[in-house]
Amino acid sequence: MLNYALIFLVIALIAAVFGFGGVAGTAASIAKVLFFVFLVLVVLSLFGHLFS
Repeated sequence: MLNYALIFLVIALIAAVFGFGGVAGTAASIAKVLFFVFLVLVVLSLFGHLFS
């Protein structure tokens, strides 16, 4: 999941350099959502290992 977030971040940066603002904004939003989903899954996994 973190891999996909990094891929979308790179796509957003490349699109921003070339002036594609809409694509850059969309890719950055997707990267942000994927990163927060990754964080939630990491925290849930940590709690699962601590309390089992």
